[in-house]
Amino acid sequence: MENRLLDVAGPPALILMWSSAFIAGIIGVGAAPPMLVLFARFGIAGALLIAFALLTRAVWPRGRMLAHTLVAGLLMQMVQFGAFYTAMHEHVTAAVISLVQGLSPVVIAVFAGALGESVSARQWLGFGVGGVGVGLAVLDQPAFSLPGLLLCVVGLLGLSLGTVYQKRFTPAIDPRTGTALHIAVSAPFAGAMAWAGGDFSIADPARFAGSMVWMVLVNSIGAFLLLNTMLQRWDTTRVSRFFFAIPAVTAVMAWLAIGQPLRPLTIAGLAVGLLGLVLASRRAAAPEPERVPKPGPVAAGPHLAVGSQPQRV
Repeated sequence: MENRLLDVAGPPALILMWSSAFIAGIIGVGAAPPMLVLFARFGIAGALLIAFALLTRAVWPRGRMLAHTLVAGLLMQMVQFGAFYTAMHEHVTAAVISLVQGLSPVVIAVFAGALGESVSARQWLGFGVGGVGVGLAVLDQPAFSLPGLLLCVVGLLGLSLGTVYQKRFTPAIDPRTGTALHIAVSAPFAGAMAWAGGDFSIADPARFAGSMVWMVLVNSIGAFLLLNTMLQRWDTTRVSRFFFAIPAVTAVMAWLAIGQPLRPLTIAGLAVGLLGLVLASRRAAAPEPERVPKPGPVAAGPHLAVGSQPQRV
């Protein structure tokens, strides 16, 4: 029952929560410096997640597993969001950032071999079509700075490499402690960068507080608990393909919530990206099991059927 619920409700919930993070980020960065926003987000969410893991008596990693968990957390949290939030401060739109991030399935697929996972020709085609769609939509944006675009690429690499690293080195970690450590380890780094910047001014306390509540509860806790649970139970290519839908959902959210326009080529690019999602999500049909010929008469007595051990999917 639990696995069925994850199969049905998990993907749309992840897409909606992840997409809303771009809108909340734009609002937060508009009210305070990006590293201060990140420091507050990581600090509050990390403390809440650690308390939750302790109360539920989750298993904490130790030794080398702990070190790998911290590395994955820095990549997926500090590198990704540090770059994306700074890009927002450089006036890169939420739609552009989500569109660049939409290339993560392609980057992850490139490294999927390191995990021993197979990627079918149909899935590679889907990744390619999705990448073209993302590129079309990015080209249709009015204007953005080169530093902002480079920051988006850094954020993309942080998410993609962090996802692969986590699946490779910490596949069996408890999602509760894993998520708590990912976020908590990033808080001191964000705080140090905020301190180095020397700007702690909050221009709009109400908008800052509202965006912070959403980012902590929905984006940092809800989205990453769900993502880490999916990564624990599914392979990375299955999880990463859902990121193709995030640009389209983010663009619509940005249009409705903060008035960012939907341009014709952007819509076309998003449609191509969704086609890539459909192609990438379809696997080749599994071959039918080979028929075992019926054995001839044997003496009575217990025996084991050939191939009776079930295969793991």
